[in-house]
Amino acid sequence: FGTVALAQDIHFSQYAETPSSINPALAGVTYNTRATLNYKSQWSSVANKYLTYGFSFEQAIKHKKLKGNYFAVVANVFKDAAGDAKLNTLNPNLGFTYIQKINKKMKLSGGVQSGFFYRTIDVSSLRWGEQYNGYNYDPSLPTGETTVPRSSITSFDMGGGVNLNFLQSDRFLSAKNAAKFDVGFSAYHYSLGRSSFITSSEKLMTRYCMYFNGDFNIPNSINAIMPSFLIMRQGPSTEFIAGALFKFILGDPSTYTSLKKPRALSIGSYYRYRDAIIPSLLLQYNKYAFGISYDINVSPLTPASKRNGGLELMLRYNLFPGYGVNLGRSDTKPSY
Repeated sequence: FGTVALAQDIHFSQYAETPSSINPALAGVTYNTRATLNYKSQWSSVANKYLTYGFSFEQAIKHKKLKGNYFAVVANVFKDAAGDAKLNTLNPNLGFTYIQKINKKMKLSGGVQSGFFYRTIDVSSLRWGEQYNGYNYDPSLPTGETTVPRSSITSFDMGGGVNLNFLQSDRFLSAKNAAKFDVGFSAYHYSLGRSSFITSSEKLMTRYCMYFNGDFNIPNSINAIMPSFLIMRQGPSTEFIAGALFKFILGDPSTYTSLKKPRALSIGSYYRYRDAIIPSLLLQYNKYAFGISYDINVSPLTPASKRNGGLELMLRYNLFPGYGVNLGRSDTKPSY
């Protein structure tokens, strides 16, 4: 019989590429426009694999009357399919961010988002202790349960956070002696409604996030190192992941001419504490980016998982300042 059950909120290993899942205040800070697709597959070697999908779109809205400050809107939707009981979660959200310019290199932003969770489960796929006849499982036997779980639940969700952005150079990918970083704090599932298929009083615990994402030029080169970390706390559970990518600049308009398409290849690894080693690759070409990573399981689940964790893919389209919506201005020249 079971005494302890462990679970997780939706999460991605390439967390820097799922900004709306760690802080809505990141919307519109780095890009005028950004659209991202995410896919993750987990635990296929242990059980019926867990699949997580994500899509987000953010748009900055600027006006000359705001004197350098501006707004951004973000829409995102996540879908998760887990386990043999086909536990499915659909989580769409809308968010709003205000970005305050502190000086030429720093911005402070605050964002909120709200949406809802719609969860379904295939109750007929569940197996109960009373359905074992002493030798094997017999689905024709009664379950012995006095309370039948609901097949679906709906609950509302809300979250928000703050972010500090530093941008020493507005070059597209990298620049000599330049640095970029974001650091912030957020909270999700604030005052979330019921999250149980059986009881009406159980609520999902608030998830707190603290993170740092950096991009620092290596002295005397155009290449860069991209360190980052993420700490998430949800009730008694803590997740810590840290690592870095080494970015090779393959082509940069600052190095050649404005006709060259900027492109870079980043390779590195992350470590999720007591859970997984995550080799990662990120390819950036002009306004597009493609990322791939794989979780190599190193947790106590290793004997069952055989170190197989999960494949994750990311596809991004982005427009830097100068391309996007900028009400009240006539210039649309790209800025690298």
